[in-house]
Amino acid sequence: MSDKPESVELQQLQDYRFEIRFADGLPPLQADEPAPLGAGEGPSPVQLLASAVGNCLSASLLFALRKYKQAPEPIGCRVAADVGRNAEGRLRVLGLQATLTLGVPAAQLQHLDRVLASFEAYCTVTQSVSAAIPVQVSVLDSTGAVLK
Repeated sequence: MSDKPESVELQQLQDYRFEIRFADGLPPLQADEPAPLGAGEGPSPVQLLASAVGNCLSASLLFALRKYKQAPEPIGCRVAADVGRNAEGRLRVLGLQATLTLGVPAAQLQHLDRVLASFEAYCTVTQSVSAAIPVQVSVLDSTGAVLK
């Protein structure tokens, strides 16, 4: 962990469309609100939140399996965000449902029970977000068998 916080910079381009700039020379990303507010010319903030959770969960699952020298690739992930109104009538992300899919059948992987029991605890983003937003996680193998 570095002493320097992670940061991004945003610059408004037009209306609700923003350019997001990252450190280390990574290419910028444009985000936008969907119509009628924006023009939908980039992922929305809710989609970016869902993708951050999905990416972190996928990387945590991959890391946990690779610790046991397992090859689960390619891992896929779908995250659905439930957006609705809170008690004050304001739009909020009410929950996230992440479904991770391994690229191989479960029978090809060793220590899978141990990995499935622990990988979520190492996901920085999901553990941070889940303090405020319920996050449900499912894991399937390449045959569609539900493992978690």
